[in-house]
Amino acid sequence: MRIVALAIALAMLPTAAHAWGGTAHSVIDRAAIEAIPDDGPIFLRKHVDYIAASASLPDSWRGDSENFSKIEEDPNHGWFREQFTFLKPIPRSRYEFVIALYKHYEAIKDSDPATAARTNVRWTGTLPYAAIEAYDRLVVCMRYVRKARAEGGDVSVPEQHCAFQAIRLGHYIGDGAQPMHDSIHSDGWRGDNPRGVTTDRSVHGRFESQFVDGMKLTVADIAPRIGAPSHRSGDMFEAVLAFLDEAGDKVGTVYTLEKRNGFADFADKDVRAMVYERTAAGAAMLRDMLCRAWAESASPPAKISPSPLDFTNPRFNPETGSAPD
Repeated sequence: MRIVALAIALAMLPTAAHAWGGTAHSVIDRAAIEAIPDDGPIFLRKHVDYIAASASLPDSWRGDSENFSKIEEDPNHGWFREQFTFLKPIPRSRYEFVIALYKHYEAIKDSDPATAARTNVRWTGTLPYAAIEAYDRLVVCMRYVRKARAEGGDVSVPEQHCAFQAIRLGHYIGDGAQPMHDSIHSDGWRGDNPRGVTTDRSVHGRFESQFVDGMKLTVADIAPRIGAPSHRSGDMFEAVLAFLDEAGDKVGTVYTLEKRNGFADFADKDVRAMVYERTAAGAAMLRDMLCRAWAESASPPAKISPSPLDFTNPRFNPETGSAPD
């Protein structure tokens, strides 16, 4: 009953069309958890109803009336990569990224005020940082699950902590799977438009909410498309960036599909295929990150010496007061 009450409460909250609709987020989270192999964090299966019902929770932290929360949370849902092509490699610190944006803003504000107006944290986004931060917290929570098991203690609380972090991670990965979250063309095409695609801001919601709801997307639709588990070996931050690039490369296709019939035909096979492919990609990435976090949690925290806060650390950045990962 508590899960039902939570779902009803979330449904009553004010919403805005700035993320995959509730249907897609819920389907992505549920599909990812159902696809966890038996050597993964299968304890999340018992929390799948709570996670799926809460899949859109991070969007509720973006209301205009809660502006402290909004200012912090809004950028976490986008990655408008055309805005920071000048920045290579991408910093491995949220604050180094923000500082780099501001320095570029200062450098171009007089010569190119239009570009400068969007060279800031809100109009570039911080999605990969939000995702990797949730991932790190998930690893920590999972260590406590393992500790409680080893000591014969109560695992319910650390498992619930993991479920909450899975909600956060799932939302950001779900957003990142949607091409419009990874491009300046998030709400209508911006700038040069030789193909004459729509500049209507409603295109975002018409694709990810209206069409997804109209086609009645389900877990069964994407489960066969998720593929075999992969623990995503290598650097996880780089894997997230690559995942966002893959999605962002498809934004032009989304606009081409919209030009045909404005997403009005819920039986359109090509648009349905795009939704299936992108939600399945999000579910696969989320499943793999959950499994990778579980595997990492089997090891104790790495000993970092000198500390990231130590001025003698060779990577210490005095502008942020710490060394990046």
